[in-house]
Amino acid sequence: MDPSDSIPESAGTVIVGAGIVGCNIAYQLTKLGRDDVVVVDQGPMPTTGGSSTHAPGIMFQTAEAKELSQFANYSRKVYSDLEGADGQQAYNETGGIEVARSEERMAFLQRRVEHAKAWGIPDPQLLSPEEVTDHLPLVDQDQILGGYYSPTDGQVSGVIACDALAREAIDRGAEFVPHTRTEDVEVTNDSITAVETENGRIECNEVVVATNIWARQLGEKLGVHIPVTPVEHQYTMTESLAELSENDTDITDHPLFDNYENVSGEKAKRLLVGPDRAILRDQDNAMYYRTHGDSYGIGSYNHDPIVPDPQELGTNDPDGEQGSVHEFTEEHMNTATHPDRPHKPPRQASDELLPATDGAELEFKYNGMFAESPNGLPVMGPVEQYDGLWTAAAIWVTHAGGAGKALAEWMENGVPRLDDGPMDVSHCDVNRFDEHEGSWDFARDIGAEEYRIVYNVMHPKWVWTDMQRDIRRTPMYHSHKELDAELWAEAGWEEPQWFESNADLVDRYTDEIPERNGWEGKYWSPIEGAEALNVRENVGLHDMTAFNKMEVAGSGAGTFIQQLCTNDMDLDIGEVKYTLMCNEGGGVRADITVTRTDTNRYLVLTTGREVGNNHVSWVRKHAPEGVIVNDATSSLAAMVCTGPNARKVLSEVTDIDLSDDAFPFFTSQQFYVKNVPVTALRVSYAGELGWELYTPSEYGERLWEILLEAGKSYGLRPYGNGALDALRIEKGFRLWGEDLHTEHTPYQSNLGWAVDLDTEFIGKDAIKSRQQQPATAADGGTRAKQVACLTLDDPNASILDNRPVFDVNDDETLGYIHSAEYGYTVGACVAYSYLPPEYAEPGTDVEILFEGDRYAATVREEPLI
Repeated sequence: MDPSDSIPESAGTVIVGAGIVGCNIAYQLTKLGRDDVVVVDQGPMPTTGGSSTHAPGIMFQTAEAKELSQFANYSRKVYSDLEGADGQQAYNETGGIEVARSEERMAFLQRRVEHAKAWGIPDPQLLSPEEVTDHLPLVDQDQILGGYYSPTDGQVSGVIACDALAREAIDRGAEFVPHTRTEDVEVTNDSITAVETENGRIECNEVVVATNIWARQLGEKLGVHIPVTPVEHQYTMTESLAELSENDTDITDHPLFDNYENVSGEKAKRLLVGPDRAILRDQDNAMYYRTHGDSYGIGSYNHDPIVPDPQELGTNDPDGEQGSVHEFTEEHMNTATHPDRPHKPPRQASDELLPATDGAELEFKYNGMFAESPNGLPVMGPVEQYDGLWTAAAIWVTHAGGAGKALAEWMENGVPRLDDGPMDVSHCDVNRFDEHEGSWDFARDIGAEEYRIVYNVMHPKWVWTDMQRDIRRTPMYHSHKELDAELWAEAGWEEPQWFESNADLVDRYTDEIPERNGWEGKYWSPIEGAEALNVRENVGLHDMTAFNKMEVAGSGAGTFIQQLCTNDMDLDIGEVKYTLMCNEGGGVRADITVTRTDTNRYLVLTTGREVGNNHVSWVRKHAPEGVIVNDATSSLAAMVCTGPNARKVLSEVTDIDLSDDAFPFFTSQQFYVKNVPVTALRVSYAGELGWELYTPSEYGERLWEILLEAGKSYGLRPYGNGALDALRIEKGFRLWGEDLHTEHTPYQSNLGWAVDLDTEFIGKDAIKSRQQQPATAADGGTRAKQVACLTLDDPNASILDNRPVFDVNDDETLGYIHSAEYGYTVGACVAYSYLPPEYAEPGTDVEILFEGDRYAATVREEPLI
């Protein structure tokens, strides 16, 4: 690459950070036609000294999180198209193998196969111990039970890739400026206007913070609390091994060697050498391996988390100091310090698996840093507080190519996408976080926990148990505790999953609640089923305070609401309407319930949990001057009283006429429940007769108590989120972020009835265009898919989501399960998927692969009840 000697006075976009993420973004932006991109970095280039410099570059594509697998798969393709400075392909497609030393891990590897098939990773395979050693002859097969093999996994050198990406971006007009520390970002009227560097000011319209472990510090200067946490992990390279002597490689003539050596020292002679065999991962011991010529590289997460203070991180300077590297801590390699692996030191585990390393000197060793986020996913997208401020942090080499593509498309065209279509990144969005997550106290603890569990076998329903709990309490929290609620943390809220006080209901409904004894039964209680059935038969009370609530007010509120919403939003005061918000690409950005509460005032209700803040941010970002968007989530307590007896319960505590004529479905009224003021909506996510009740937070506990007391004679019981998921799925109600998201249009989601094309709204033109274009499997698949409601043929079986769906006569993946839950009223497990239209027809037979077994399922007409 040919970096600049001086900084330009202006640019359209400034990317802060020239590591693998910044280089990928510059590469993609210039590929989309931008020629006014400037990349600045505090270190030299392409060996900046960040994690891209010290990372061994292993590329395992398969992850349970779809986003990570999509990013990695795309990254592999990008790196495979790059030519390194030596004229060779930048990507080393060696394959990757994860081995199991326990039965629990073998079951995990089966899930690996299923997730790989669901996400489209090529040719995933389970291997016997003998087949593992066919690929990796130095592995002691007596130590393992088998392995998972992904043939297209491999390795890419961050330095080689950064150089290749930068060279192509420079050819298209980008400028790269090394040895230039960014000191501040200039803002005028909440818009980005310039970047202040140690060498001068660059006027610009956009800034991308791609500084990874340093992202928090730059954000703090702007009052933006980016919850990324630097963590250390160990990497070592052995001395030359006799068993690898035929692979002795002299890399000192590589065009990038001198640059690399100036920053990384003598270890560059090994780091720059690509592997000659499959990458190896021993997750039971939180370790991974790759060859460096005649040496083996050993990476270890198998130690107590080490979290440095961001304010005390070093910098990358011209003298070769690497701020992302700390001194090797011997005790973490030679002592068992990992809280979940107390019985075997990492070095011992390594020598057992690879006997060739036993007794070998660890010639090069260091603690390298990378960034963790609170949910282990990237932190990317436009920052709500400032126009033109973007983030791209907590992204590994493995995922940087895909993340860079998605972000560049987002910046240029308004919608994150990869080559095969739009991509949902709601769980990666920088605006997903709640205020408490910005604190260093929270980020430090959860970053350490994410590090601790990175190679653990984790259940998808697992939640933090000890760390950073009891942060947000609904007004009904103490009542929940008295009723012995099983509380799970959702976006910091302590929310009931079920109530142990309802255990007596299980005997009443025992014949309708099948047992769950496998992976699907972990973190589940039969009480969930009993609570759901009680709602259908009697009445239930659910705390929905954590659902996101917005108040939109102002003289232009009505016009703005129509601009946001796909439905006709010409509402009377007191009218309620279900509608969608779409992005510029026509994908569903959120499903919401809108109530007109006054002439120029609306109550907007949307899903909570982790993704809810994305919706609040979206609405605020689009609000015109004169329209106020107030996040009312914390100021309003909310609950729903629902079930056949709901009207009877409410009639005990209010004089309001609750009949269908006086209080029709999808209307709202304000009245008192005894002495508590409420705004009541005649809607229910459970799909039964019911009213959602909203009241100022200080009244919430009292309202809850009133309703519990009034409902005793009518069979009222509180119910948790487990029952709610079962209730909503058998009624066909979508859950945004699971079976409804931005990758599909309203029509693909069977929600076309919530779209009025005679109105004007964001995404309308894209929706019409996508509807008019012929959809084929060749266009990447997402546009060619249609939502399908499935039920398992075995009435006693249950599955979890994110597993592949097949034709009964074929092994080709048709789609994957977006959400699944047992429908206790239906008497079958209900699952939602998006399938090719010919397979989405009711009556079609398909199969779902779950935990190694193929389950027969049938497409059904929805709603089921």
